[in-house]
Amino acid sequence: MRVNLTVNGRPQQADDVWEGESLLYVLRERLGLPGSKNACEQGECGSCTVRLDGVPVCACLVAAGQAEGRDVVTVEGLASREGELAPIQQAFIDAGAVQCGFCTPGLLVAADEMLQHNPSPSDADIREALSGNLCRCTGYEKIMDAVRLAAARQGE
Repeated sequence: MRVNLTVNGRPQQADDVWEGESLLYVLRERLGLPGSKNACEQGECGSCTVRLDGVPVCACLVAAGQAEGRDVVTVEGLASREGELAPIQQAFIDAGAVQCGFCTPGLLVAADEMLQHNPSPSDADIREALSGNLCRCTGYEKIMDAVRLAAARQGE
């Protein structure tokens, strides 16, 4: 089957998609967007988090056909078209929140979505927004620092 969707603001088309293929596979292997990571394939780790019509979802659990006609934002879509990093991306760098980087794309997408709806989050708000994303390297403190930094910079 053919799947037509908008990815990061651009119309995209994937051909020869089989019924059981995940949105994650389509994004990574058919559309050349490797940012979303394939880790658990069970929706447990959040490494493949993307926004589907504005809602964070695990792309590994979404059948590609469910994305027909819908809007998808991946970690690659957070930066501007001119290549300027999104505030949350820059904050992750500045706060030292990136270690191995495997969880980072999902954390960035989830944090960016939260900041769009809640520009002044409490620590509890941040924890809730990131609760579906697992990180084995950082202990989360630098990640929390990065989200706080991005929120503070938005308020400037």
